[in-house]
Amino acid sequence: METQTTSTAATPPVIRREDYRPPLWLVPDISLTFDLDPQATRVAARLSVTRAGAHDRPLRLDGDGLTPLSVSVDGKALAPADWRMDEGTLIIALPGDAHVVETLVEIAPAANTQLMGLYASGGLLCTQCEPEGFRRITFFPDRPDVLSRYDVTLRASKAACPVLLANGDPVEQGDLPDGHHWARWVDPFPKPAYLFALVAGDLACNADSFTTMSGRTVKLGIWVKAEDLPRTSHAMTALKNSMAWDERVYGREYDLDVFNIVAVADFNFGAMENKGLNIFNSRYILADPETATDPDYDAIESVVAHEYFHNWSGDRVTCRDWFQLSLKEGFTVYRDQTFSADMASAAVKRIEDVRVLRAAQFQEDGGPLAHPVRPESYMEISNFYTATVYNKGAELIRMMALLLGPERFRKGTDLYFDRHDGQAVTCEDFVKAMEDGGDIDLAQFRLWYSQAGTPRVTVQTRHDPATGAVTLTLSQSVPPTPGQASKAPMAIPIKFAMFDPATGAHGGEEVVLLTEAQTELTRAGFTQAPVLSINRGFAAPIIVEAEQSAQDLAFLAARDDDPFSRYEAMQQLMINGLLGHIAGGPLESDVIVEAVRRTITDPALDRSFVAEAVRLPSEAYLGDQMQVVDPDAIHAAREALMGEIGRRLESEWRTIHADCARNGFSLSPDARAARKLRGVALSYVVASGASDGAALAFDQFDRADNMTERQAALAILANGASDERAAALARFYERYAGNALVIDKWFQTQAFAFHPETVEIVEALGQHPDFKLSNPNRARSLFGAFAGNQWSFNRKDGKGYAMVADTIIALDKLNPQTAARLVPPLGRWRRFDVARGALMRAALERIAATPGLSKDVLEQATKSLA
Repeated sequence: METQTTSTAATPPVIRREDYRPPLWLVPDISLTFDLDPQATRVAARLSVTRAGAHDRPLRLDGDGLTPLSVSVDGKALAPADWRMDEGTLIIALPGDAHVVETLVEIAPAANTQLMGLYASGGLLCTQCEPEGFRRITFFPDRPDVLSRYDVTLRASKAACPVLLANGDPVEQGDLPDGHHWARWVDPFPKPAYLFALVAGDLACNADSFTTMSGRTVKLGIWVKAEDLPRTSHAMTALKNSMAWDERVYGREYDLDVFNIVAVADFNFGAMENKGLNIFNSRYILADPETATDPDYDAIESVVAHEYFHNWSGDRVTCRDWFQLSLKEGFTVYRDQTFSADMASAAVKRIEDVRVLRAAQFQEDGGPLAHPVRPESYMEISNFYTATVYNKGAELIRMMALLLGPERFRKGTDLYFDRHDGQAVTCEDFVKAMEDGGDIDLAQFRLWYSQAGTPRVTVQTRHDPATGAVTLTLSQSVPPTPGQASKAPMAIPIKFAMFDPATGAHGGEEVVLLTEAQTELTRAGFTQAPVLSINRGFAAPIIVEAEQSAQDLAFLAARDDDPFSRYEAMQQLMINGLLGHIAGGPLESDVIVEAVRRTITDPALDRSFVAEAVRLPSEAYLGDQMQVVDPDAIHAAREALMGEIGRRLESEWRTIHADCARNGFSLSPDARAARKLRGVALSYVVASGASDGAALAFDQFDRADNMTERQAALAILANGASDERAAALARFYERYAGNALVIDKWFQTQAFAFHPETVEIVEALGQHPDFKLSNPNRARSLFGAFAGNQWSFNRKDGKGYAMVADTIIALDKLNPQTAARLVPPLGRWRRFDVARGALMRAALERIAATPGLSKDVLEQATKSLA
């Protein structure tokens, strides 16, 4: 972007949304020629540039770590005096309105530990260019509103890189002298530089095809190492299902002749939607029953769909600048969530999505890193690939879909795609298309994009027995967040129903739109005070504060016909009991145990839903409900309630565990639900303190014919100190040594464990021969998981804080993006007691004071301290 920036000598510049200016030069076409080699790759770029508007400003081409070997304009080599460098940017004064600019650079993929730009991974050469990695490959105006048609030629050793892939469609290929070969790819659709991709290496292909709704045949390929080929069938099925679903639900047909996916071992993100050549973290492609859990299968289906859906919501229509990131990510997350809901249980999918939102985004909204869905400023854009931009952004789309209804929402999305095809646009453009296509006023709704923080809605219910009238008073507020001290009332859609406690029925679900600080609703016809079911389906991403008795919650947990609200009632019943105990009261478990009993013995309920409903809320989520988080008290209370439920329902849990056993593996909904509930049942049997608990868990571990049941048993054993724990961990490692994705699970299981010595265990694992800090999956599986273990990470002695700080400082030198994602848990220091808070703050200060710190980590650390 052409922006005004502010900086000091101590900090990098801050980029502000209000300073956006359109590009001064456009690049309609670019030709790239790569002579690929891990140690030294030469990149020749030929840019057709045109002046945008009347101005006399020079051409500025972004670069990062590049040195021009040659520069020419219109076929004439320029002398060094004819161009200059300014902090990595190549600047050339051009006299006319259209020119051809050529540059030659040399880069070293094998030395690229940041995994941005062109890098080496497991014998492959591959790229990651979002958000600003293309400038590490060649000089270019690396901003999302410069759209170009790409013509790419790849040259490499045929022995080392028999497969050469790039965006678009293949048009030519051939052999070269000295054992080299070449391939040319052309992408006819203009795209920003962040969507450029290439892959070169020795790969095998799961080849298939898809016939589009207009009758075109698209060649599909999932490229992996030869030994991984049998583990790609689920991903291929997910891809074909995604293509059919997008045609059926959104009318979007794929536009190229080829669609390729490549799985790589080293990747900063989950996957990347490069036009026609998606590059994936291998964990989101490879699966078989022996190595992947049911959640792994779900994640593969979801991520494959997400990246494919980007072909329209991100590639054909892209974002104007990085402040508009949620334009493509929020919309596409909503699309992949609804796709996954259509593929399986919509009720369980909604529960899973809300759990993720609350665990990640609600914490973000309540801390020092809170920001709007459309941020106003950044120091490093990579830090804004957040739960707010993605998950909360998806909730905004979901609310618009609710307000418009299916038919008008489809009209709005059709208008959006038709109006902006081939353009780089803004969140405002999307909202305007919803308004125009859906014939609705969304003026106030736009505040969801500009105001940070999670709205709180307080509900008061008054019943007049004499008239039968019920009055609901709903008051909304949005707490202060960094840079936003006061907030305006939001447009909040609320779904609710009022149950007659005598009949167990309600008179119908209603949707109301809250627009004022306080709203009063009156409904008639209730001889008894009704039981309120509020924010059904989690219609809005808010925190509801309603006075509901334990009896009312138990009623809803047993009778509510909205699956999410039924789940929510059970969870709130548990939360209230746990918080009361943490505050010093007795553990009031009778009503909770009875509610759990009714749920697990109800034959009408889907077992997958039952498993979700009867799980206790996480320790982290319980902490979010407290003014000051007490990790030890939370852990003790949760363990006590789990033990009580386990002991009092031990017979039922053992029956469920036995009944849910299956012979042979299947991905059918029934088999998956049985595995999920069987794992929950086993956890309660072990928590009961039964003398054979560890043996029962080890038996499941040992006999399992699938990773879901094996890892569930391993995780339960890892929490204890039994002989079976040590044996299971050793056997798991021996069985899967050499399989990186499964060994990631081995590291992660121990880092997540509720074990009194988890800190020391993680410290030792950091020195394990299989631990590789430079691999993002491995770093996240150990230290990322540990930082999410509230009890162990927040141990009173502060050793966990110091260990994570040391890791951040070391990792920042290798991979700033991955390092920066470990900072936020330390940034919650204000939420804890004074002693813990001081230790967390000291760790942040040590990080911030580290010489040569990347702007990725510096921004996270300084904002967390502010």
